[in-house]
Amino acid sequence: MILHDMILHDTQRLTLCGTDATSDLDDFAADVRDGLTSTSKRLSCRFIYDEPGSVLFEKICALPEYYLTRAEAQILEDRSHELGRMFDECPTIVELGSGSSVKTRIILRALSDEFDEVHYVPIDISTEMLTNAANDLLDMFPKLNVTGFAGEYNDGLRFVHDEIDGPTCMLWLGSSVGNLTRDVAADFLTLLRENMDDEDRVLAGIDLKKDAAILRNAYNDNAGITRRFNQNLLLRINRELGGDFDVDAFDYKVIYNSEIGRVEMYQVSRVSQEVHIRDLDLTVSFEQGESIHTENSHKYSLDDIDALAARSGMEKAAQWFDDERRFSLNLFKPS
Repeated sequence: MILHDMILHDTQRLTLCGTDATSDLDDFAADVRDGLTSTSKRLSCRFIYDEPGSVLFEKICALPEYYLTRAEAQILEDRSHELGRMFDECPTIVELGSGSSVKTRIILRALSDEFDEVHYVPIDISTEMLTNAANDLLDMFPKLNVTGFAGEYNDGLRFVHDEIDGPTCMLWLGSSVGNLTRDVAADFLTLLRENMDDEDRVLAGIDLKKDAAILRNAYNDNAGITRRFNQNLLLRINRELGGDFDVDAFDYKVIYNSEIGRVEMYQVSRVSQEVHIRDLDLTVSFEQGESIHTENSHKYSLDDIDALAARSGMEKAAQWFDDERRFSLNLFKPS
């Protein structure tokens, strides 16, 4: 339920709104119970991104192995002014999973060059991340106004649909689409389409299929940051649900499934063990070598991207690549 009157922070240029966080904990508990009692154990990666997880992900984005951030930033540097000129008036920039909004600064800077006033609506689960990022941006851009929304995407999209006037450009950056199965990605883009008017656009970063070694290294860095990020799921169970996971009793495993076209991440039990989760009154048994499937990152061909847009009721208005053609930015419009 969106709490339109839940103003977390309000100044002349910054307003932060949010949702009731209780439902998120309920969803997390339900996902943990369902996933860890399944024949093939699994956990949803959406729950990695609490505040500790969001901080770790920002560190991942700076890793040398994680080419995605640099490739996407290069495209934005090259094309953001072109993007701004595709609109007759300044669109409200709506960002899904905004984090620290580092790459978004490139777009906001280009729009500030083109228009007298810029409105940014970041949507993120972390209120602290939203507040810190918004204050940094307001210091950088005197033409900027920020309306942040702390909560889940679905609630944030309803908020934008109900409260924001004029054309919007929704940012879905960082290849977040890759965390979803192809069917779920199409469903989510369909949801975006249902909340769009004809002049609205979606700018989606989508990682491309490439050599398996490059992909495996991108998700299993030498510094072990991605391993810690992935383990945050287990630590969050300990923090919020009274679990007693010993993360040192699990190995982090990454494979590239070329048949499906996705990187798969697992936590693999090093020993036979039992884990207790007090708040769920649940005991989970693991055999040695048994795994928890924690995350996917799907990769796309150009034909895959066209098919995804078509299934979602959209089409490409523009498509851009980095110099090495490892990554793509795709501007979708209603078809």
